[in-house]
Amino acid sequence: MSQEELFPTIGTIADKADQLTENEVHNVTANVDEDRPMQEVESLCMKCGEQGITRMLLTSIPYFREIIVMSFRCEHCGASNNEVQSAGAIRPEGTLYTAKILARSDLDRQIVRSASASIVIPELQLTLPSSARSQLTTVEGLIRDITSDLSMDQPLRRVQDEDSYTKIQSLIDKLGEILGDEDEVGDDGDNAPAVKKASEKDLPMPAFTVKVDDPSGNSWIEFIGSISDPKWNMRTYPRTLQQNIELGLVAAPDESANLDGNENEVVGSGTEGTDEEIYIFPGTCSSCGHPLDTMMKKVNIPYFKDIIIMSTNCDRCGYRDNEVKSGAAISEKGKKLTLKVEDREDLSRDILKSETAGLTIPEIDLVLTHGTLGGRFTTLEGILEQVYEELSDKIFSGDSASNTPEAVKERVRFEKFLGDLKEIKSAARPFTLVLDDPLANSYIQNLYAPDPDPAMTVELYERTWEQNEELGLNDMKVEGYESDRDSSVGEVGVKQSGESKVENVAVEKTLDS
Repeated sequence: MSQEELFPTIGTIADKADQLTENEVHNVTANVDEDRPMQEVESLCMKCGEQGITRMLLTSIPYFREIIVMSFRCEHCGASNNEVQSAGAIRPEGTLYTAKILARSDLDRQIVRSASASIVIPELQLTLPSSARSQLTTVEGLIRDITSDLSMDQPLRRVQDEDSYTKIQSLIDKLGEILGDEDEVGDDGDNAPAVKKASEKDLPMPAFTVKVDDPSGNSWIEFIGSISDPKWNMRTYPRTLQQNIELGLVAAPDESANLDGNENEVVGSGTEGTDEEIYIFPGTCSSCGHPLDTMMKKVNIPYFKDIIIMSTNCDRCGYRDNEVKSGAAISEKGKKLTLKVEDREDLSRDILKSETAGLTIPEIDLVLTHGTLGGRFTTLEGILEQVYEELSDKIFSGDSASNTPEAVKERVRFEKFLGDLKEIKSAARPFTLVLDDPLANSYIQNLYAPDPDPAMTVELYERTWEQNEELGLNDMKVEGYESDRDSSVGEVGVKQSGESKVENVAVEKTLDS
């Protein structure tokens, strides 16, 4: 069975549920029925000991990942519970989602909260630590759950601890302003309060921020429209050793293990100062926190210049990283490389993209600004594959319920862009690669070296003042700084000498008087 059949979308499940008859809906069976949109099994109620019903739903949130929604209810005592679990693997990095709730419509944003996620509302100085229960809710549902939990023991606190009661009640009142709950008369004329969502009420609401921090990366806050939503942001970060231990990814470090005290070590058969020399620096893995070694070596690229390759490999968690730095002086001019790619043979060209270079493919409107992806020494196929993976696995976790024309148009445009990029990285059609580096530290292999390559154009240009300012070159002085220092010291000495003469004259006048 394919992944799509195991984890259909919520809309597909809703359509399937509408096709069931009433008898089929109320028929509870412990067997898995592929025709039913959700599975129901009898489960023991831990509150009264009777048999209740657990409903399980395997579904997927578009552009997020697969989840399992579980709901339990006991008809005997009324106990109920629901939670959501991720059906995917733990992500390579932790995620921090931030949503600005500025209008009541933002209260409808969906929140997927895993068991390892913590939630912070800075304006209210409120922090919800990670719990053993996952949750699929909205911002409004989250606020109502917090209000319900805080209000539960308020009568008892009022008697036993009035100070705590006052502080908690102040927080409850602030949450009440967000929800805007008021007793309203129903449409049928009775005194029962009308059920109305907080997002539909026409009342002022204080703005606040919701932050969901999940080291496992399996939580999510919905954005509105597209990833350009100005009120939504997602940031990834490497997990600490303690977070990896709490998630069960690595074992606790062995306290008896002693680290090597050498600051740096030279290995290899080459003599000092040659290109065969390899430096090893002890460090810490940014993924799991265990000690590892970072190796650094100088490499000469023929018909280009010397570069320094740094490689990190963790034998505990498998984390690998490599970065390239220039080993030569700063170039007086910038360099722009333009390569016409006609067939797959061009994909095997070596390419060095420095951390200051920008990459552009005009045919598909792909623009990577300076600094994106850092420094890389790979092949043309390798760097295009990395660009594709970064974009396809990016934060395009779209609106799971919205089918507005804007959202559909954004999804179609993004999917078309990924399709074009996939064709480009397999050289299914010709394209142009432009590598622009203000420091001229980037390189594309010339297959005809030392003769000019007919498919590649090399252009040298003068850097602008803005580029020099961004690179920190305008304030950099490498010649004559010794004389400037001596002259500045001399000026300070003359100034201090002049000040002392003035003080002496003032003292003499005081004595004469």
